[in-house]
Amino acid sequence: QVQLVESGGGSVQSGGSLRLSCAASGSWYSRNCMAWFRQAPGKEREGVAVRDTDGTRYVDSVKGRFTISQDNAKDTLDLQMNSLKPEDTAMYFCAAAIRGCLKATMNSMMYTYWGQGTQVTVSS
Repeated sequence: QVQLVESGGGSVQSGGSLRLSCAASGSWYSRNCMAWFRQAPGKEREGVAVRDTDGTRYVDSVKGRFTISQDNAKDTLDLQMNSLKPEDTAMYFCAAAIRGCLKATMNSMMYTYWGQGTQVTVSS
């Protein structure tokens, strides 16, 4: 059974930083296709950053501010978020595709496993 558990969310002022971490366990997820998504109230879930065998990619709104990284030895996926803005306020979710995946996308439909989410609130 695959479990993804996020941590590190919280409340910060505009311009602040947070580091989210996703602890993964289980055998059937792909370490090659993992991502961070977010969902604000009343909005659709949005891909924020993905990591696969080709590297990392980000949604335009977070480029230069967020960094996704992975520690395979610890089975963790992190999201360093700097220069946070009020529009970054959302529930953030870690996601992983099923084992065998090599190419990640921002499409939430390709991810089989999801964490419970961690709230990030940025005040102006």
